[in-house]
Amino acid sequence: MTIHLAIILPLLMAALIPFIYKLFTKIKIGWLVLLVPVTVFILLARFIPLISSGETRTYTYEWMPSLGINFTTYLDGLSMIFGLLISGVGALVVLYSIFYLSTKEALHNFYCYLLLFMGAMLGVVFSDNLMVLYAFWELTSVSSFLLIAFWHHRRASKAGARKSMLITVSGGIAMLAGFIMLHAMTDSFSIREIIAEMPALTNESLFIPAMICVLLGAFTKSAQFPFHIWLPDAMEAPTPVSAYLHSATMVKAGIYVVARLTPVFAYDLTWFWTVTIVGLITLFWGSFNAVKQTDLKALLAFSTVSQLGLIMSLFGMGSLAFHVDIDASTIIYTQAAFAALFHLMNHSTFKGALFMMVGIIDHEAGTRDIRRLGGLMTIMPATFTIAVIGSMSMAGLPPFNGFLSKEMFLTSALKVAEFDIFTLSSATALVPVIAWVASVFTFIYCMIIIFKTFFGTTEKLPQDRHIHEAPIGMLISPFVLVFFVIAIFFFPNVLAKYILAPAMLSVYPGLASMTDMTPHVYAWHGFNTELWMTIGVVVFGFVLYATLSKWRNIYNTIPAQFTLNNAFNRVLAEGENVSSFITKLYMTGSLRHYSLYMYGFLILVVGSYFAFSDTFRFSMENNAEIHVYEVLLVLVMAVAAVAMLFAKSCVTATVLNGVVGFGISLFFVIFRAPDLALTQLIVESVTTVLFLLCFTYLPTWKPEKTSHRQKMTNATISILVGLLVVAVSLSVLYFNEFKTISSFFENAYELAGGKNIVNTILGDFRAFDTMLEVVVLCIAGIGVYTMIKFRTKKGDDRHEN
Repeated sequence: MTIHLAIILPLLMAALIPFIYKLFTKIKIGWLVLLVPVTVFILLARFIPLISSGETRTYTYEWMPSLGINFTTYLDGLSMIFGLLISGVGALVVLYSIFYLSTKEALHNFYCYLLLFMGAMLGVVFSDNLMVLYAFWELTSVSSFLLIAFWHHRRASKAGARKSMLITVSGGIAMLAGFIMLHAMTDSFSIREIIAEMPALTNESLFIPAMICVLLGAFTKSAQFPFHIWLPDAMEAPTPVSAYLHSATMVKAGIYVVARLTPVFAYDLTWFWTVTIVGLITLFWGSFNAVKQTDLKALLAFSTVSQLGLIMSLFGMGSLAFHVDIDASTIIYTQAAFAALFHLMNHSTFKGALFMMVGIIDHEAGTRDIRRLGGLMTIMPATFTIAVIGSMSMAGLPPFNGFLSKEMFLTSALKVAEFDIFTLSSATALVPVIAWVASVFTFIYCMIIIFKTFFGTTEKLPQDRHIHEAPIGMLISPFVLVFFVIAIFFFPNVLAKYILAPAMLSVYPGLASMTDMTPHVYAWHGFNTELWMTIGVVVFGFVLYATLSKWRNIYNTIPAQFTLNNAFNRVLAEGENVSSFITKLYMTGSLRHYSLYMYGFLILVVGSYFAFSDTFRFSMENNAEIHVYEVLLVLVMAVAAVAMLFAKSCVTATVLNGVVGFGISLFFVIFRAPDLALTQLIVESVTTVLFLLCFTYLPTWKPEKTSHRQKMTNATISILVGLLVVAVSLSVLYFNEFKTISSFFENAYELAGGKNIVNTILGDFRAFDTMLEVVVLCIAGIGVYTMIKFRTKKGDDRHEN
């Protein structure tokens, strides 16, 4: 129950905040919200001794057991890491936001969205059922959209939110298809049960398509190349959002899925190649593009892309452990996954601190533009300290935690180069080369953060602001994070033993008996290849930074029209143009045209089926006797329907329409269907009254002038539809190739406890469909209410086009 509570608590508080905010406006809502992630962190921390001993915890609430979809939470080493990050960093972000955000902001909306996202992320990492995981996965996209667009009056914020939504949701839909394929292969949605069936399923025809679809979802969410373009634009969100979503949580969701499903797909080398190559390309491209940025937040955005690529590539390299014998070589390749988990933790600490540092600079100096910054070291020494520790850790220098995981990354890259896969040793030899080059660019942009922002003169700083050090409340959270940056360097094996080792058993469940699978972390390994590569990174990095002005023009060699962002914008623009063109073809504003389209399609599809199949059946042998009064009633309804076409006034048309409707009611009475007769009578009565009430506002009755050709078309369509409906009705009576479903509903009382078959069909047998219809009506009502509530007032020009 505890794990379910960890998910439900943020979601419940998100629902209560709008009411609490109105009732207690004098209370600073952030302090109340802070209790939620702190409580979740404490709840999870209680399980650390249990999980570190190799045990797991599972809790299940049945939801749709007939479909195999249950709310099952699974707490193991891997989900524990992400749960602690989500709640721990979440608590620091909430504390930071209390001092960062102005009380003039819509804080109740901000914290509602933030808690909604927190609950969704916890749902993703704790869900054992793929369908439940997917539901929370898409909820993270929706809540992050709301957070990125929090400053909705800014055009860039809305554009960034829209781009992130489109890319991540599209990937999520692909991932859903992959989950469905996994279910088709295993007949289970449980991740643990699917893992248990591996590697027997690698020969299934759906295995590779399922892998590709799942990776599309993971790559889009974790901003891997070429889907990384949404992350820099998402930096238009408030800094607390960037520090939380884009360094510690949302972008790590894709990493989590890759880590969790590695035991499922890693038995095929396609997983290794895809994950490793995409990760390395992302690592290089992110670090390369970070150097050219002039906005500190944009620089950190591309650095995040690069670091995510590093972690992703490590999980790819670690999958080689599934292709070697269980011996010492296996341990070598499992260390890549250990490095990935280690750097995952390290990245959350130093990147979270750096985002908060940038937020402090923006808050105090009023700008994030590197070209307008300089000399802040003496003005903001505490912020400078945060920047140095965070940047040096990200650059992979001692004595900071990033150095340890970066060295392990280089070790893994070198080991992969020794692994001869399909005799393509030259391809794997490129892995350490790409890793080293990307590390050089990482070092360069870390130098830019420190020297361009804090060194030099203060002449370029905005002169209209009194720049000073941030208040102590805003410094607490980043200082807590940089404390862990240093502490993990000196005590890495505490983290390895209690947090990382259990997670390794989740990534490699088949190797659980290997007690030495988790390496002992050392800060000094002697003068080995990895150390010389790090020294080379520092030397070349300093040289390239010093000569940055001489080679920076290289970024201008790629024309803007060939960038991924431009391609994305072109696709959207062309998509809108094509859809607008198609829409204008059929959205003519004429009811006659719409009727022609619908009935024409009906005639084409159903009529073609009747024409080319032996479906039409008709026999008078078993029909009941037709009475004279039934014939007369039909004639009256037919005459009323035809006469309606020639009506000259609204009253006449309404009366004739009522004749047809009430005639149908009489037929229901004759056929002993009193409930349907009563329903029809009510509908006709209400419709007639509504028409009469609206006559005052209706325009003068002016029959549409139609040409002879249009009249012939109308008559032809009408006659064909009428004949088709009659043919379908008669065929249904005599078509006996399939067993009728009515026999099932005849047991309505035993199955659903209802004596009225129609009511049980609506309320029980198709209750889910009925519920969705109600949801659609509810959404439409909310939309109408919203348009009325927020309609643009006359003379109000505050809205943006």
